[in-house]
Parts: sequence; C-alpha cells; structure tokens
Amino acid sequence: MASVSAHAVGVTYHGVDSDVVALAGADLELADGSSVAVIGPSGCGKSTLLLAVAGLLATSTGSVDVGGEPVSGPRLRTSLILQDFGLLPWKTVRENAELGLRIRRHPSSERRARAAEALERVGLTEFVGLYPSELSGGMRQRLALARALALDADLLLMDEPLSALDALTREDLQDLLLSLWLDRRHTSVLVTHSIEEAVYLGGTVLVMTPRPGRIGSIVENPGMGTPGYRQTEAFYAKCAELRGLLEAEGALHPGGGAL
Repeated sequence: MASVSAHAVGVTYHGVDSDVVALAGADLELADGSSVAVIGPSGCGKSTLLLAVAGLLATSTGSVDVGGEPVSGPRLRTSLILQDFGLLPWKTVRENAELGLRIRRHPSSERRARAAEALERVGLTEFVGLYPSELSGGMRQRLALARALALDADLLLMDEPLSALDALTREDLQDLLLSLWLDRRHTSVLVTHSIEEAVYLGGTVLVMTPRPGRIGSIVENPGMGTPGYRQTEAFYAKCAELRGLLEAEGALHPGGGAL
C-alpha cells in the first residue's frame, strides 16, 4: 500500500548568509495506486517535496506518511528517478538493473531473474552487456525504470526524468510510463515542467505556487489513461485549464511552458 499524506510540510535550507524557505505549509493526499503530476514555476519546491516524500530530506515542519507509516528515512518499496537517471557508468545494463536488489542483499539468482524480467518489460533484453555510455538517452531512461520495476516499487517518484530527451523519444517514454502504470497500478508522482506531459500522465495534476511552495490548485483529469487521449478535445481543454492556472501564478515563460 502506497498512499501518501503530507500535512503542513515546510522545508527551509540554511545557508551561510541567509535561509531559503523552499516549502511552507504544503498539504498532499494521494490515494494508493493514483498517478499524479506536479507542475509549477522553477524554485517552487517541487523537487524538495519529492525528496521529502522519498525520505531523503527531513522536513522543517509538518509530517509525511506513506502507507499510513511516518516517513523517517528511505523506504524499501519507494523508487526515485532523477533527471540524470542515477546509473553507475562502470556497471553494465544488467548490473545497473540489479543494483537496488544487490544493495538490499537479495540472492543472486533472484536478482538476475527479477532484473531480466524488468529489462524485458522496458525493451532492453538485447543490451544487457552494454554500459550506460553506450546507450541512447531514451535507453538510459528505460534502464532507470527497469531498476525501479526490479525492486517491485509500489511508489514511483520521478523528478523531470524525460526533460533532456527529444520530442519523439519523450512521447515514446511517456507511453511506456503510462502502460506500466496501467498494468501495475503503483502510486506514481511525476514532477514536470511540461503542461502536456502533466495532463497525459497525471490523473490528478497539482499546481504549486511560487516559492515558498505549497499546493495552490488540484486539477482532476479523468480522461488520463483512456485510449487516444492525447488527440482529444478534452486533452486540449485540460492543457488550457492548466495554462490558465499557471499564468495566474505568473509561472509561464513566453514559450508557454512552466518556468
């Protein structure tokens, strides 16, 4: 079970000359198995909120629970994928896929079997002996996903994992993320600067305010996950709704994406 509850979460970074309040009074309630996108201006605390939920960053105020249990450190069935994918360059595709299982001291036979199944699901079976430097950006992202799948994560946290990819590869990986969620129904939280990506992958979209961040708006997106949603009028209307909310927060640059 991977419901997420955050109550009055505040995070302050203490510097030499001054303090920076990244989050102030952020509240969050996510049901088990939900798919949520988080969008907002740069510096509003999106990544900070994700790290707090992952148990990698202590809150200054408030509390975070996952599955009804207080988060006081990293959780075994929570996986976090960052922008740089977190792959070890000196390990092969297979070894990177097994890494989390190795750290948790699973037997070698189990590690290999679970990693092999995960790599097959993301289409990397033919590349198990290669190193990350020999993979394309999209393949490295698939490998990061395979590592999360091998761990059987019930909470997948993603911090702009597709931002560095070209448009076609990005759409392909969005489709993969969606299909994995539809199949596994893990709880998914995606931080993104892309309005279209938020609408395509978030059954609920959380719009954060400028720093100090909090959840400013909660947008329900019932069409998410339906076949062909990206080409529907409902999709474009939901994108327009989000754009309006971000404009109201002063969070759009001239190109139309979130700052």
